[in-house]
Amino acid sequence: MNQPAASRGTPAKSARRRSRELALQGLYEWLVSASEPGTIEAHLQFDNPGFVKADRDHFQALLHGVISANTLLHEAITPHLDRPVAELSPVEHAVLLLGVFELMHHPEIPYRVVINEAVELAKTFGGTDGYKYVNGVLDRVALKVRAVEISPPASDGAR
Repeated sequence: MNQPAASRGTPAKSARRRSRELALQGLYEWLVSASEPGTIEAHLQFDNPGFVKADRDHFQALLHGVISANTLLHEAITPHLDRPVAELSPVEHAVLLLGVFELMHHPEIPYRVVINEAVELAKTFGGTDGYKYVNGVLDRVALKVRAVEISPPASDGAR
């Protein structure tokens, strides 16, 4: 008899992780085909049996939020890229947009969690070393948009 993934040492995917995976797939479709967000969402919802296990609200916030804020998100990542955005793989591009969106619009999620989740998405869906690139870019963006969270508290001089 097969054991559930969680008991074999592979943790079960959280609803948030599933929502990020689905949003990534939707953003990939948007980047490649310029489909409408509603069409993408319907496609993912009806063609993916795992959709019911995802955090639907987070998925919608990510997919629609990234698409509507894409100009701002591109402005945040462009200074940290070593090549033009058009030369990024669609997977790395989508993961970066997703990660920057969460860094900027979901302060309740610790920056390390955002970066880790983005790296895991890049490892799963991207090229061999794409996750390293995603990690480096998001680290630099986080220093700007989450500076207060990242900086250690200032010493008051008292001991």
